[in-house]
Amino acid sequence: MTVFRRLLPRATALAALAVLTLPLAAHAQEKVLNLYTARHYQTDEALYANFTKQTGIKINRIEGQEDPLLERIKSEGANSPADVFITVDIGRLWRAQQAGVFAPLKSSVLESRIPANYRDPNGDWFGFSARARVIAYNKAAVKPGDIKTYEDLADPRWKGKLCIRSSGHVYNLSLMSSLIAHDGEAKTEQWTRGVVANLARAPKGGDTDQLKAVAAGECDIAVANTYYIARILKSAKPEDKAVAEKLGVLWPNQASQGVHMNISGGGMLKHAPNKASARAFLEYLASNDAQRYFADGNNEWPVVESVKISNPALEALGSFKADKINVAELGKHQPQAQKLADKAGYK
Repeated sequence: MTVFRRLLPRATALAALAVLTLPLAAHAQEKVLNLYTARHYQTDEALYANFTKQTGIKINRIEGQEDPLLERIKSEGANSPADVFITVDIGRLWRAQQAGVFAPLKSSVLESRIPANYRDPNGDWFGFSARARVIAYNKAAVKPGDIKTYEDLADPRWKGKLCIRSSGHVYNLSLMSSLIAHDGEAKTEQWTRGVVANLARAPKGGDTDQLKAVAAGECDIAVANTYYIARILKSAKPEDKAVAEKLGVLWPNQASQGVHMNISGGGMLKHAPNKASARAFLEYLASNDAQRYFADGNNEWPVVESVKISNPALEALGSFKADKINVAELGKHQPQAQKLADKAGYK
């Protein structure tokens, strides 16, 4: 496996992408896969190595930030060497689909193993791992049952007590999109205004920063993806253990639609020169081995429901009811979600 570039800094990403090149297969019969991926988890190395071991297909890989990678695919057009694009969050998959870069893939393997709500109906993209967006709270300040739903985050009782990252981040846009889908645009606008009124501080940092702020008493509740919480639970660092001891985790909306779920996924590209390799790789990501890599390596849930995992940190979070809405709906509502955030002054 060849890695041509690690993460690209945002400020120089477009310029850097313009000069990076992927070597094309010297001969048509050479078994290669040219992968553009926005996943940047070291634990995925085992995922890729196992694919090559099983198939003999060499992976040429470029890692980068999501938007620059998509822009590169678009600018390369028919000359692009990329076979597969992998990214995180349905919002980014939706943007890539709207840009017309995917080639529909009909696969009985993918259609039978991946639930319909985690894949595009036309086969443009497929979800391969799931992550939940939950509410974390300081156990010294909040009692179990004090807050039960995402909608409760806008309750005035939490004024000055909420930490959450920027509205411009796709994780929160997708959460807002799910609220639009379930509650409607008018109620979601009211919810957004309530969230802004309840902020303990201006949005800043990532999900881990919100969790640390809760533990430090800067706020009482926060919103975060579960794999960030699992990382803290698994950490051997004393400072992380101290954070974990103070955090409680709530699965929202268990009496209604269930907790908001999102995906990491991808699809075969329209101008892929190695379509057979692309198909093999995407079908491999739905295999039992790959699904376990996602769970054990990066604390994500398998999308293939029959796969059994062994991850104590995930198990410690408990069981939950997941929202079964087709995540494609969350992509469609992204523009509306951003407009509501801007209108409400949610930065």
